[in-house]
Amino acid sequence: MAKAKPATTKPGKTAKPGKTAKPGKTAKPIKPAKPIKPKLIRKVTAAVSRVPQTAHVLDRLYGVVESRRDADPALSHSARLLARGRAKVAQKFGEEAVEAVIEGAGGSPTALVAESADLLYHLLLMWVACGVQAEQVWAELARREGVSGILEKASRPLPRDLATRKIP
Repeated sequence: MAKAKPATTKPGKTAKPGKTAKPGKTAKPIKPAKPIKPKLIRKVTAAVSRVPQTAHVLDRLYGVVESRRDADPALSHSARLLARGRAKVAQKFGEEAVEAVIEGAGGSPTALVAESADLLYHLLLMWVACGVQAEQVWAELARREGVSGILEKASRPLPRDLATRKIP
């Protein structure tokens, strides 16, 4: 009596123990994937193109905040904070940072997203209040790109006035 052939399976799969194929029978071939329809490609492309690129959003927001420097404080939240001075803007940034930390430590991801947006807005507001251009920060980030964080931090000179205020 002839031995039964082992069951054939899809590539990467093994036959269950004790299962054999009937003589002359093999597993069905895998069907090729259906081609992606052009309409679906257009929908996906449109959805992706609606997602703004982060740096561009921040650049645009920075421009809006900067334009509010001379705006009427009664009509613009940015103008109101800028009119109160650097210290108030920095204080508000600190408050937003604490809120983001609280959400990061134990809040929901949705709340962290909202607090992160608030934090970035107030950071840009602080840059404007202090006369820092967004391009200066982008250039500094580009300079640090690809450098180990530990090595980069160790290479920074410690200013004398910060020597006693920073926690190591």
